[in-house]
Amino acid sequence: MAQTVFDAGRRRAISDQAKAGYDQTIAGYQQTVLTAFQEVEDSLSDLRVLEEEAKTQDAAVAAANRSVAQATNRYKGGLENYLTVITAQTAALNNERVAVTILTRRMTSSVLLIKALGGGWDVTQLPSVN
Repeated sequence: MAQTVFDAGRRRAISDQAKAGYDQTIAGYQQTVLTAFQEVEDSLSDLRVLEEEAKTQDAAVAAANRSVAQATNRYKGGLENYLTVITAQTAALNNERVAVTILTRRMTSSVLLIKALGGGWDVTQLPSVN
């Protein structure tokens, strides 16, 4: 006799509210998972593209270094002036700078991939710089 016979839908409203909270939690989880998959895919794609760029740039660096060697030999043989050597060295330096930039981008993408996969390291595991 102590039970409420008529609660004007209060119990149903509480149940509906709990179901809505559950649905909201599920939607948030699904969004988090989709975002994680997207970040992993983006990082893997970046790494693949940057690997190809690095190969191309390595070939450009090698060609520029050969050009420097040829210009130096021609200068030593008296066939060219030193401006040709300096120009070749400048081109080689620019190619090396681009190669370093690509390497930096590859390392950054690797770190972002590790982060997207959930970490796996912390600062204490890094080697100390002496």
